[in-house]
Amino acid sequence: MPELIFPGPEGRLEGRYHPQPKPDAPLAIILHPNPQYGGTMNNRVVYNLHYAFHRMGFTVLRFNFRGVGRSQGEFDQGIGELSDAASALDYLQAMNPNSKHCWVAGFSFGAWIGMQLLMRRPEITGFVSVSPPANMYDFSFLAPCPSSGLIVNGNADRVAPAKDTSALVAKLREQKGITITHQEIEGADHFFRDDEAHMKPMIDTVQTYVRRRLTESTR
Repeated sequence: MPELIFPGPEGRLEGRYHPQPKPDAPLAIILHPNPQYGGTMNNRVVYNLHYAFHRMGFTVLRFNFRGVGRSQGEFDQGIGELSDAASALDYLQAMNPNSKHCWVAGFSFGAWIGMQLLMRRPEITGFVSVSPPANMYDFSFLAPCPSSGLIVNGNADRVAPAKDTSALVAKLREQKGITITHQEIEGADHFFRDDEAHMKPMIDTVQTYVRRRLTESTR
């Protein structure tokens, strides 16, 4: 997978870019967890999401937020990271001007950034939020949430407890015109550590959901 350096708001950003042969392939951007706790674009959940989207025919970009790996700058509590994500999406769209669909997927802190990006960019047609930390970050900006999407978490998550995720889902489901799909993975912790028991069912859930949405949007 080609390494990529592209311009961000605070200097260069480092990414991994996986294009499709079809010029009008849908786009996906994958956002990693909190750098302050060791989150990078090579996190297992992020890596697996990247390949899951690529297998479904998406041109995919994942990247390191500012100050991580070879990306310049320093951690900015989410404000700068949102600008990084917007720059990554700009870059991806500029490289693929014929694409009609764009998705954002994020894990943990990346899910919070992804949902904010959704609010800023009306062209995003769907989202996947894995283990959104609804207990740590304010998601009230999703009023209204502009797009349907999938929220998936483990019911044994101690970092972002399942009850907080369920409360977020319930709040979003009150909104009209969008559908929030929610799936809890039995026994999974925040990181889906067990590949067979937790990671695979989570990725299968994502692929089933995204494939269904893609067929609906092309009818």
